[in-house]
This record gives sequence, structure tokens and C-alpha cells, in this order.
Amino acid sequence: MIPKCYQAKADELAPQWYVIDATEAVVGRLAAQIAPILMGKHRPTYTPHIDTGDYVIVTNVDKVVFTGKKWEQVVYQRYSGYPGGQKEEVAWKLFQRHPERILYEAVRRMMPKSKMGRHMMAKLKLYVGPTHPHQAQQPIPLEPKNGRPTPAGLILAPEPAPPKPKARKAKPKAEEAEALDQGTPPEATVAPTASEPTPTASEPAEPAAAEPSKESE
Repeated sequence: MIPKCYQAKADELAPQWYVIDATEAVVGRLAAQIAPILMGKHRPTYTPHIDTGDYVIVTNVDKVVFTGKKWEQVVYQRYSGYPGGQKEEVAWKLFQRHPERILYEAVRRMMPKSKMGRHMMAKLKLYVGPTHPHQAQQPIPLEPKNGRPTPAGLILAPEPAPPKPKARKAKPKAEEAEALDQGTPPEATVAPTASEPTPTASEPAEPAAAEPSKESE
């Protein structure tokens, strides 16, 4: 007999309620934590064609943060459907008008683009401020994901190794001073010139020519 995989039925699982405080939470990391809960991927009974997700309550959505310069770089577009009805708005301007839409759009873009995806998004409750009207559901508190990157760069980037100091050559004066301290005089060496070749052991040195005296003149 071929074993059958478990398939959840509609209205078979009792949904849970969770609450998250979004104070100083990064928008992308928080959205990546909320989307799997709405889709039900945190449950072992996840079924792709059935909504097995849970409810998520997010408070203090007006205190979320972006990393880098995304407040000026992220642009949101909307279109009314009429000619000339397409408009663009920077993230910081939209945050001033509707603070909850920043997190809502981040989560919506991670959800399925279908009728079931819109049904899952209805279970996301966003509120400005620390209070919410869902105390009767006894939501379970969740901690948002932390770990913001450092301003210097990546967390895993190794620190540059300091340059090694160059070895300085010992000066001849220092060597002479050390030889005098030890009691041995330094050896005087004179480099031979190109016009005067150095005599070898097999060839004896020629005697120097005697200068003529004044008396012979």
C-alpha cells in the first residue's frame, strides 16, 4: 500500500495569534519573519493549496527602521488606472502619511500573488503605538529578528591585516661601535678599482718602479 502524504483540510486547524513589537526592527528582516507565519510554513501541516497560516499582530509600526540610505532610495509606485494616473513616492514621504504601509508592502511582496495570498494578508494586523484591540485572542509574544549590519561593511568581512614593518639594514657605524665594545678592531676593507686589478695567490705582485733620483740627472 502506497503511503499517502498528509493534506490539511479547510478549517481543520485552529489558527494561533502572535504579537510582535516592531520598535527599532529592520523592515526587511521583520517582513521575512512575518510572511512564513501568514502562509503557515512554520507548521508541519503546511499545505500549499490550503490557508494554514496564523494571525500576526504588529505594534509600534511607526518605529521601524531602514538600513543604509533606503529612506531616500526606495520608491513606491501606484496607478489609478486612468491616463496619467501613475505616481511615485519616496519611502520617507509615504512613512509620514501612512507609517503602516511601509511594513505592509514589504510583507505583501513576499506573499503569493493570488486570491489566497490576499486572504492571508487579511490576517496581518498593523497598529501605530503599543496597544491593540485583540487582547481577547491572547496572542503569543514573539521577538523580532535582530542583527543589524555594522556601518563599516559586512559582518563577516575579515579585518585587514596591518602592514609588516620593513627590516632596516644595520648601519656601519653601529657595527664599528659593537666591535669596539667587544675589544676587536674592525677590519678595514678597501674596494679595488677597475684600473688596479687585485693580485692573486699564483701571480706575485710586481714591485713598484723606483723614481729616478736628481743626482743621475
